[in-house]
Amino acid sequence: MQLMKKEKARAYNVLEKSMATKRGLVIQRNRGTTGSRSSILILLFICLLVPLVFFIGHTATSIDQNDGSSNPSEQNVDWRERLALQHVRSLFTKEVIDIVAANTEDLGPLSLDSFRKHNFSASWKVVLENSGENNASTAKGNKTIAEDRKEATKWRQEKSEDGDHSEFIDNPAKQARRQLREKRRARRAAELVRQDDEAIVKLENAAIERSKSVDSAVLGKYSIWRKENDNENSDSTVRLMRDQIIMVRVYLSIAKIKNKLDLHQELQIRLKESQRALGEATSDADLSRSAHERIKAMGQILSKAKEELYDCKLVTGKLRAMLQSADEQVRSLKKQSTFLSQLSAKTIPSGIHCLSMRLTIDYYLLPLHKRKFPGSENLGDPNRYHYALFSDNVLAASVVVNSTVMNAKEPEKHVFHLVTDKLNFGAMNMWFLLNPPGKATIHVENVDEFKWLNSSYCPVLRQLESAAMKEYYFKADHPTTLSAGASNLKYRNPKYLSMLNHLRFYLPEVYPKLDKILFLDDDIVVQKDLTGLWSVNLHNKVNGAVETCGESFHRFDKYLNFSNPNISRRFDPNACGWAYGMNIFDLKEWKKRDITGIYHYWQNMNEDRVLWKLGTLPPGLITFYGLTHPLEKSWHVLGLGYNPSIDPSEIGNAAVIHYNGNMKPWLEIAMTKYRPYWTKYIKYDHPYLHRCNLSE
Repeated sequence: MQLMKKEKARAYNVLEKSMATKRGLVIQRNRGTTGSRSSILILLFICLLVPLVFFIGHTATSIDQNDGSSNPSEQNVDWRERLALQHVRSLFTKEVIDIVAANTEDLGPLSLDSFRKHNFSASWKVVLENSGENNASTAKGNKTIAEDRKEATKWRQEKSEDGDHSEFIDNPAKQARRQLREKRRARRAAELVRQDDEAIVKLENAAIERSKSVDSAVLGKYSIWRKENDNENSDSTVRLMRDQIIMVRVYLSIAKIKNKLDLHQELQIRLKESQRALGEATSDADLSRSAHERIKAMGQILSKAKEELYDCKLVTGKLRAMLQSADEQVRSLKKQSTFLSQLSAKTIPSGIHCLSMRLTIDYYLLPLHKRKFPGSENLGDPNRYHYALFSDNVLAASVVVNSTVMNAKEPEKHVFHLVTDKLNFGAMNMWFLLNPPGKATIHVENVDEFKWLNSSYCPVLRQLESAAMKEYYFKADHPTTLSAGASNLKYRNPKYLSMLNHLRFYLPEVYPKLDKILFLDDDIVVQKDLTGLWSVNLHNKVNGAVETCGESFHRFDKYLNFSNPNISRRFDPNACGWAYGMNIFDLKEWKKRDITGIYHYWQNMNEDRVLWKLGTLPPGLITFYGLTHPLEKSWHVLGLGYNPSIDPSEIGNAAVIHYNGNMKPWLEIAMTKYRPYWTKYIKYDHPYLHRCNLSE
């Protein structure tokens, strides 16, 4: 028994010792584990901001709940945590700690289990696991990091597709930095857009100024930007081919600069093909069948060129250079067009010259008794309607007379007084002898037979005969070509040298027995009965005319030199101009006010052409200043010789239409849309017209 008791006591002691040893080991292990865990947490708190929250919150809770605790290990941990917290607070400001705390409030208390369960970023997990595994190799750690990053990226994409972004919200500091970067980018983008807009506006304004400076003297009011000429769907294929040709030329120059010789050759081949396909076509209907194939091939080479050569700066520079070159070409063509139109206006078509020659020959072959017109007793009858027509163009004069008679209610009461020069005197007589104007009376005179019209009486005739005027017109080395800069070519028109043009200032001397007379230019067409003009009350004025001051360039300052004190003191620069071409003159009032004397005074003042250039309208504006009565505009519609945009209703309602300008209806440069108003009063089957090849 004693032996058994001894054995039991020995076993109990052994067991007690083993239990004590076990308890000691457990306590030692717990202490070691606690120390190791605290060291890890302190390292993480210093390196990473987020675990601080767990430590701060856990420390506060532990202090409140364990104030009366007597466990030595827990008190040891609390002491170390408090010491670590003091060091952390000395390293970080309160704002940083608040940011970290706010960023992790929704995530709950931190623990290693929460990292292992993927509650946080994989990079955090890797750091914690690697720090706890002392035996892991560096290569394995790097591999784990890479794999975990890939897994985290994949997991983020899945989460983003599910719409759950709550676990990947950046901290406020990063968000603030990102917002600042986004604001800077937005401001920079807005600044670049504003600079681009300003550059575009400057380019547009420069283009507008250049377009305003282009000389439009030939086309008058015509503009390609008018609404009636704007059709987005018209001839789109032609426009596309022209645009492609422009871009190919741009890339050709860039390819040469960048030494892309193969591409340069391909572009040249496509350019020639497109140019041949386009040819002289101005509309889609004029294009050849191969046009669409050329467009497709051109599009392919342009796409290739864009990939290899496109450079915004180079392309922009080339396009601007091409625009400037096109502007210069337009200016040059405008000048050439002006020169050629003025030259054409100075000449007489060969058909009309032929007609005049044939009529002249036949007239002088007539016996004297067949050269007289009937109704000579009506020439001085003040009760009839008298017309004054001064012209050296047989065909034009015939249209004026025929259109007036055909639209007159009582043609037998109308008398036409024609005055021409000695070269066309026989032709004018012969034409109206062969083609009498119905029951109307006609009389033809030769201006060279007016003996009273000489240089001692007429200042303009004296000036035309002067050496200075002859030098101005006829000097051999005088610049008369476009290249020499003959800007005043229109003032060298032969009509300014003819007294027929100035005879309108001597109407009382030419027709001393008449009280009223209607003056007509030879480039007009009469469409209605004009007898109503003789009953218009002129209110003691001399001249009845239609005013033309609807546009600024038809006022006095356009025709007269207001820098000269003789002009500026006596005339208003904004005074309304009026038109020659259809004017009713009161010859009684003319004589009473000595209009011819006024004309002579101002013509003498303009001896050196310092008040106005040559012509009859400027001296007419001066002579009849304050003595002109405005007529209704429907009596006289102007502009058919230069303005292609006249309202057709205005032409239809007009009593007289006037082809003033260079594009006379008998010239090849006449506007085809207005020519029928003139040609319908000509019988082109007439033998004389047929012999001279005159046709519509």
